[in-house]
Amino acid sequence: MESPLYILLRKRLTLKPRDVITLGDVCQLYWDGTREEKLRSLPIYQVKPEDGELIIIDIMQVIQALRSRLPDVPLEVQGAPQIIVEVRNLRKKPNPLLVIAVWLILFAGSGMAIMNFHTDVSMQQVHQRIYFLLTGEHVEHPLWLQIPYSIGIGLGMVLFFNHIFRKRIHEEPSPLEVELFTYQQSLDQYYIHHENKENERSK
Repeated sequence: MESPLYILLRKRLTLKPRDVITLGDVCQLYWDGTREEKLRSLPIYQVKPEDGELIIIDIMQVIQALRSRLPDVPLEVQGAPQIIVEVRNLRKKPNPLLVIAVWLILFAGSGMAIMNFHTDVSMQQVHQRIYFLLTGEHVEHPLWLQIPYSIGIGLGMVLFFNHIFRKRIHEEPSPLEVELFTYQQSLDQYYIHHENKENERSK
């Protein structure tokens, strides 16, 4: 009996416009360790300008392409039934002036947010009270509390986002990365669900 060809569909793929989507792009293959190499270049779909930025490739398209080449080989399909193909144009170099402008806006906005929060919770009075409890003196600006506190805010943000510029501090993902991952998964589910609905309407 012919050994089965195992197919594991990937979850997401990024390509350039007008690329040809091949079998090796959309799924992992295993047959006997040698014969699957010839199948990786099997074309599945030609990206067209009218496709937009997202394309949904269904497992049935993959099976149809394989059956045209291998009509009698048993197939073992694993993984998700669809893959999302994202079509990206070549990235342009960012405009330095625009980057600086965005950086200044974010810097000023985050600074205002922190100051407004400290005003709402009366942070200066809290520092003054802590200073009085520790030393017994009333000081308007207890700098030996305020300066370490300000430095601690910056260090805390670095640890929270787990990045110093492009360098990661440790391998554990930051809460922001986890939220972005969850958001991306929700988007992918929406695209797949929306595509299935459109197919039902067309039928």
